[in-house]
Amino acid sequence: MSRSTLNELIATRDWLLADGATGTNYFSMGLQSGDAPEMWNVSYPDRVASLHRQFIDAGADIILTKSFGGTSCRLKLHKSENRVIELNHAAACIARGEADRAVRKVIVAGSIGPTGDLLQPLGELESHEAENAFAEQACALSEGGADVIWLETMSCKEELKAAGIGAKQAGLPIVATMSFDTKGRTMMGVSPQEMAQLYEEFVPRLTAYGANCGVGAADLIGAMIAMHESANEEDILIAKGNCGMPEWVDGEIRYSGTPQLMAEYACLARDVGVRIIGGCCGTTPVHISAMRQALEARPSESAPTLDHVVNLLGPVTAGTRMCCRGLPGKASEEPTHARQKERRHRSD
Repeated sequence: MSRSTLNELIATRDWLLADGATGTNYFSMGLQSGDAPEMWNVSYPDRVASLHRQFIDAGADIILTKSFGGTSCRLKLHKSENRVIELNHAAACIARGEADRAVRKVIVAGSIGPTGDLLQPLGELESHEAENAFAEQACALSEGGADVIWLETMSCKEELKAAGIGAKQAGLPIVATMSFDTKGRTMMGVSPQEMAQLYEEFVPRLTAYGANCGVGAADLIGAMIAMHESANEEDILIAKGNCGMPEWVDGEIRYSGTPQLMAEYACLARDVGVRIIGGCCGTTPVHISAMRQALEARPSESAPTLDHVVNLLGPVTAGTRMCCRGLPGKASEEPTHARQKERRHRSD
């Protein structure tokens, strides 16, 4: 089957379904706390391929490579900083193989997470060092067969910009998501509205942007309501929320979200205006299957209010309420268009 770009595929669909969790699913397959998940790309490639295949069979249109912590900065914690190219290339090859065997077109997204280090002046990592680390990883993912570079779980504007500069060297489209988990903002204080503004300023231009991980599905939808209010009509938004909240049960962490809850979350995300919808921590292929079925079966509705989100998904944090304060869930057409016209005027 011929490959499609992300833009080509989304041009034919109202929404695309991304996959679910990697780390939390691999724990159930034998990954141990403290292990480097990226090592599984060479130690247990069959297990990595199996999870990709399960997500594809469940209905995912986009699968993320097992390479979240694949920069030299992260791999040095496991004394493997010299294996960046090997591990990321292997990750992309495994995902590419499963995507190419699918009966429909599936996009391979090269997952890149934060370095784990603070950039200067808050930390010791220099911007050019971060850019080089991201470039090395992105190029290896591209060589292995990724269709798009997927920057995820970012919290710092400076690191996100460094990741974009580095990833540009791979020559692939780039998407980015930040994690809004601290009082409705990222750990470094970025709001969902600022993420939309970052998109306006981002070089190279992102293909899509949004939020992932965070606190839970309800808060993730709250972040998307706020982000959508600052976005342009043509912006492609991404939502990849956690499967409920983590709970300690019988000596292990489990997530509270049922397949039914994640199905509600997926439809709410679509109704907010999100075009790429998936799951993060705790989201299994069973959840993704329920999300796909709901998205296909239920007609779109008007954008939800935050209170409606709470009724369906559960409570949100005070930070999310503060972030969405004054927003009706779906803004009136006049203010939204006025903001868009103002931004376009500034860029002309």
